[in-house]
Amino acid sequence: MERINPRKLVAGDTIGITAPASRGDEAACVKAAESLIKLGFRLRIGETLSKQRGYLAGTDEERAMELNGMFADPEIAAIICARGGYGTARIAEQLDYELIRANPKIFWGYSDITFLHTAIGQLAGLVTFHGPMLIDLCREDVHPLTLASFQMLINPSGFHYTEACSPLTVLVAGEAQGQLTGGNLSLLVSTLGTPYEVDTRGKLLLIEDIDEEPYRVDRMLLQLRMAGKLAECAGIIVGNFNNSEPKKRKDSLTLAEVFADYLIPAGKPCMAGFEIGHSIPNIAIPLGVEARMSTHEKLVQEIQQGVQA
Repeated sequence: MERINPRKLVAGDTIGITAPASRGDEAACVKAAESLIKLGFRLRIGETLSKQRGYLAGTDEERAMELNGMFADPEIAAIICARGGYGTARIAEQLDYELIRANPKIFWGYSDITFLHTAIGQLAGLVTFHGPMLIDLCREDVHPLTLASFQMLINPSGFHYTEACSPLTVLVAGEAQGQLTGGNLSLLVSTLGTPYEVDTRGKLLLIEDIDEEPYRVDRMLLQLRMAGKLAECAGIIVGNFNNSEPKKRKDSLTLAEVFADYLIPAGKPCMAGFEIGHSIPNIAIPLGVEARMSTHEKLVQEIQQGVQA
């Protein structure tokens, strides 16, 4: 499916804030949204931020209806998720992908939002953005690079990640080019065998996660490998695996050993150390755009812009 780029934002545009997974702290999220107001945007706070059904921000119907409604609303120019948690896979079947394709706009989030990035990218063809959410702006000491990520909404200067952002480790040397795809490893694995199964063919695959011990990362990478996803991709970008040390099992492989067992034999250009995902800073990356990676230059750079100028 041909990819559609949403238009960039300009001062005065309205950003819709929704909670398609777990409930966010409404008061904290509204306060955190002041950072977006300072950039010159107006806000539309969704009702899901004040709803709760167990670990979900309201019922599946309520969350899906709000997200469909924000895509349909011509006054909303971008949609930023309040937080992740759990629940986006539950609403994937209720989203109107033809509606989303007919009303392209910026869709932004990460973590559990990965399931929606995959579904929307593959069924609506929309370029989406894996980036920090309102929950990340609730901190008193938000990292400057996290805040700078939001400039991607208004300045189509292009994604350009080098060691100026963080030290990078080459696991497999080489050059690769392809569409950026991926996100949270747990969510990517959860798409397998569903109508929303991640397509890695000829693409640059991003993986990241949090609170997953090495044996659990091992199991998920094994499943990706057996599903052919590592063999089919053009290159692999290893984001932050925050708090992924051994806890339950005293005798454990290190995370680096797990990566070596799966990512090196895959033979695709691969670098680790990207501060993308559950990290400080959390640097945004567009998904669905053509990009190139070079282990020699220690660079990942988009070739096509994420937003229309």
